[in-house]
Amino acid sequence: MVSYYTALCALAWMALGVLCILVWENSWIPREDKRRFYQTYGIIAFSSFAEWVGVQLSGNTAIPGWVLSVVKCVDYVFTPMVGGAIVAQMKLRSRWSTALRYVLVGNMIFQIVSLFNGWMVVVDAQNHYAHGPLYPLYAAVYIVVVVLLGAQFLVYGQSYRRQNRTSLYSVLLLVLAGIGMQEALGGEYRTVYIALTLGAALMFIHYSEFYQMAADDRMQKQRDQLMEDALSGALSRHAYMRAMEQFGDLTALPEDLVAFTVDINGLKNVNDTVGHDAGDELIVGAARCLKAAIGEDGECYRTGGDEFVVLAHMDRPRADAALERLKQQTRQWTGDTIQDLSLSAGFALACEHPDITAAELVKKADQGMYAAKAEYYRTNGHDRRGTRG
Repeated sequence: MVSYYTALCALAWMALGVLCILVWENSWIPREDKRRFYQTYGIIAFSSFAEWVGVQLSGNTAIPGWVLSVVKCVDYVFTPMVGGAIVAQMKLRSRWSTALRYVLVGNMIFQIVSLFNGWMVVVDAQNHYAHGPLYPLYAAVYIVVVVLLGAQFLVYGQSYRRQNRTSLYSVLLLVLAGIGMQEALGGEYRTVYIALTLGAALMFIHYSEFYQMAADDRMQKQRDQLMEDALSGALSRHAYMRAMEQFGDLTALPEDLVAFTVDINGLKNVNDTVGHDAGDELIVGAARCLKAAIGEDGECYRTGGDEFVVLAHMDRPRADAALERLKQQTRQWTGDTIQDLSLSAGFALACEHPDITAAELVKKADQGMYAAKAEYYRTNGHDRRGTRG
């Protein structure tokens, strides 16, 4: 009849097999991470199998005593290695992981040497095994491994958001509880590998959750990069096109919608004579002046090299005031490589153009902007031909 201990071991091995399948089925897990998962599950299964074989062979006089000694040596070598495998899953190099590696190698050498000296395991005439005279040294190694694993968990936890650390540390406490129960209760209370298997499963769940959160963060960052113009800090042309699509889906534009179009005067001339760094400074300055003038009433988009569009919600008096603030901001602006910034701007209000579309509203604003630009060049005596911007 199958013993309760054997049934628990069988369930643990099956659970580890299921974990391997779950890892294999997830195409988004990097191959190197999969290898680490398989390695951890394999070591847990192998070391638990060695312990199970040791329990089954103890007291069996039909086999030589040295076989039981070898089985227990394998058990004592591989059980602490589970801690090393879990640390390897973390992919984090630290002084704790390095120290753990030395401890595991030292334990392996000590166990192999002890096999020939009876330091760790003593087998009597009835093939029952008992702890050897130096077993307390193995117990000390076990404790050191647990302490180093705990230290590595604390270091590893720093890479997670604060709200995700509690679950991570809880997994460690569960494993420690399983180890503590077996060491304290002894006898048939063999709970280490059940706890390790549960810990491995929970670590996989935690990894999956964190990986998904990290993927979501990367996607959000990419979306933010698409939505924001890298140079000016204004919203990008991509964001502008999305906003126009949203307005296009409406049956009618909001009555308080106003479109501003803004163009930097003389940008090409600055690029040609002073340099592109100065031109970039003008673009950044224009975006800042626009944001300061519009405030929370609208969104500023960079739609071209020196072209900006603002979509805001305000009536004509507030639009006139915003345009005046923009002029004031540009008069006060000064840069590091160039001192003056000049903008041409125009605006159009949806309430003054019934049944107009968002694209048509921007074109109406363009008319005012081009009129302002023509006045600028006429006043300053510049020929606009060949000097776009």
